This record gives sequence, structure tokens and C-alpha cells, in this order.
Amino acid sequence: MRYTPVTLLLAFDEQVRRDQAQSAAFLHRRDRRYALDCQQAHRRPSLTGWLEHIHPYRSAPTPAGDRLRAWRRLSHLLLPVGALLGCLTMLGLLFYDGRQQINVTVIIGFVALQGLLALLTTAQALLGWRPWGRLLTPRGDGGDSALDGLKPQLAACTAHQTALVFALFGWLTLLSLVVVQDLAFGWSTTLRTSADAYAGLVQGLARPWQVLWPAAVPSLELVEQTQFYRLGDTTVAEPARFGDWWPFVSMLWLTYALLPRLLLAIVARLHLRLRARRLLRLHPGRQSLLHRFATPTVESVGDRRDTQPSDPSTSADTLHSLPDSGAVIGWAGAGAQVTDLLSSLGQVDADRLHAGGTASLEDDRRVIERLAATQTPVILLTRAWEPPTGELADFLEEARRHGSAERLIALLPVGGEAPLQPASARQLGQWQRFAERQGDSNLWVCRLPEGVGEVRQHG
Repeated sequence: MRYTPVTLLLAFDEQVRRDQAQSAAFLHRRDRRYALDCQQAHRRPSLTGWLEHIHPYRSAPTPAGDRLRAWRRLSHLLLPVGALLGCLTMLGLLFYDGRQQINVTVIIGFVALQGLLALLTTAQALLGWRPWGRLLTPRGDGGDSALDGLKPQLAACTAHQTALVFALFGWLTLLSLVVVQDLAFGWSTTLRTSADAYAGLVQGLARPWQVLWPAAVPSLELVEQTQFYRLGDTTVAEPARFGDWWPFVSMLWLTYALLPRLLLAIVARLHLRLRARRLLRLHPGRQSLLHRFATPTVESVGDRRDTQPSDPSTSADTLHSLPDSGAVIGWAGAGAQVTDLLSSLGQVDADRLHAGGTASLEDDRRVIERLAATQTPVILLTRAWEPPTGELADFLEEARRHGSAERLIALLPVGGEAPLQPASARQLGQWQRFAERQGDSNLWVCRLPEGVGEVRQHG
């Protein structure tokens, strides 16, 4: 299957959501197997290859294009609307009943309004601002975090595309009326403006095409001869001169209404792709996936096949390697007496925090709020010989409620603290069962790094 950056982001996000129902052990074996296959084939693991690798195990996946179907329908629906409005608008601007000229000033002002709207549309996409609220959000499209991050850019694409069709059909309507009618243009304004000043304005606007089409640049004589007043004498000496404005009006619409919309529609498409790549690069599930690619699984019990999903309610048999984390939390005083804790764990850049035990609920809440500000993995150091408590389960649940469900939380039970020593298999069993009971695929039980302490059996 060929993915665009947008469909790849949506497909990856959907798979990460589905993986939350699987156990950490199964996910690690499945993804590690793919990484090893890539290594044997001398190719780098990729998200596209990973999605194709796990495709046989996906149960009725929703094509990523289906999640964009509502937006595509909306965009397609607005195309004929834009075309119709473009025709009607131009018919209104060029309405001529033979008693009064078509005011070029009104057309210039309308073109300027389109330019302003185009800039506002682009600005809202760049800033991620959605002033239109749910007006352009299709019904039933809420609650999708990956798609939510693309909505400002999708709205900009839809708006520029509709405006492009609007401008194109408006321009075609203008050319059609020039052919079938004798349009009489002129200029008028309430402001006391001289013909020289007005000629300077229109000649400045005509500067982009003055070499390409000199006849489309209004001369001072044309400006002087076509000024009109609604209460003045409408008798004209040369009626044909009033039609000489149409090349200028045509190029004005083409240059300042149609071409900018075409360029901005292309820019909006590129921005959408860049935004999708950025969201994919920062997706919290991607970090966990790359960690599973890079770290080997350690089987202690059982002979379960790697490619079969496991029941999340069964205990895990796999210990994980410690991830690079942004914080190491000592739970209930664990590790408090170890002065070189961070360097021993290879986490010298991590913050060292404390929670649980004698810490107050307010202290725990501050730790959770501090963690919510980042997406990096967290190591929770515990004493292996102390059974997991309901207080710890509540802390984990609260941390999930205030942070991302994709954040990796690594439980690290230790068998001794002076120095740090690995926990025994029996001790680890209760922590593995505790992790399984939480039903959290991103809650791992990890082992101490190689070379830290020696095995000591407890319990």
C-alpha cells in the first residue's frame, strides 16, 4: 500500500490505538521480530514497512483514507458552490443597465477583499488557529487526536481550493460578458481624488503585466475620460472608450485573485504534508515503537510463538531494557540513599523525583503535573520485596489521566539499594502481574542495566 504523509500518520495512529489492547510482551516480540527481519535483509526499519509487516495480524483495519472521507466530501461539495458563487458574484459586479457605468473602484475593492481573506486563511493554518470552530468540521469527526492536529491545514486546503474555483469561474464569466455584451466601465469615488492620482493607482496595480500586455495598462487619458458622477451629465463623446477598461479588469482579477489562490492552494498542500510528517515524528507511540525495535526481548518462561497475540489478562514473561528517560522517580523512598543513582542507571540527563510513601498527596500531584509537561519515558524505581500497593496503582492512573497514554512508564523493581541489585525472579513475578493488571501496554517492567549490582535472591 502506498502511503502519503497524511495517510501514514493516520494509519500509524490507528495501529497505536489498537495496540493498547495488547500486552507489552506481545508487542515487543512482534515489533522486535520485524526489526530483526530488517537487519537480516540489510534494510532500515520504517513505519511503512512495519505497518505492512503487521498487516496480517490487524483485525479489519480502517483504511486511513476513510478517516479523510468526510473532509474530501466537504471539499468536493464546495467546488460547485464556489463555481456558482463565482459566476453570480461576477454577474453582480458587472451588472449594467445602460444608465450607469460599472465602477472599477468597486472591482478593485472586491479583489483586495479576496486577498485579505486569502492571507487570513493562510495565517490560521500556519498558527493552527480555527476561528471557524466546527463550521468546517464534519459531523462525527471529533475525538481523533491525529486528525485534530491536521484540521487547520485541511481547512486551509478546502478554503483555498474553493476560492480558486470561485476566482476561476468569476474570471471566465468576465470574459464571457466581454464577448456577448458591451460593458461600459468607469470609475467613481466619493473621495476628492484627481484623475492623476487614480491613474497612478491603477498603473501601479498594472505594473506586473505592463510589459506582457501594455494595452491592459490604463492611460491617464482613459482615466480622465471615464470618470463619472451619479448626479452628473452621463453624455459621453466616445462611448467605446468605456470598454477599454476590460483588459485591465481581466488582468487585475487574474493577477490578484486567481493566481494567488492557485499558489496558496499549492502551499497549503505542502504545509499539510509537512505538518503530517511533524506530527508523525513527534507521535508518542513512535518513540515506544523505536525502543521495541532496538531492545531485545528476554524470555524467562514459556515457548509462546512470536506472531500470536496474547491475552492481556495473562502475566508477562518479558523484561525490558531501560529506556532513555526524562525522569527517574523513587517510589516510597526507593533509591533515596543511592547518591549515584542516575549515573548507575545510565540516566545522567534525567530529573530525579520522589513520590509515594511519606510524600504528601500534594507532592505526588506536583510530580504528575511536572511529568505531564513532557512526553519522554519515565522510570519508576521501586523496592522489589515490597508488594505493589493500591497507592501506586492510583498514582499510575492519575499520571495517565494527566498525560499521554502513549508515554512509556518503566517499572524498575530492585532487589537491593546499597548498591543497586537486581530483583529475584520471584519478586519480579509479582511486579509483572501488577503491570498486567493495569491493562496498560506502555507500562513495562524493566531490568537493571548490565553490570549494575549482582543477583541476590529475596523472598
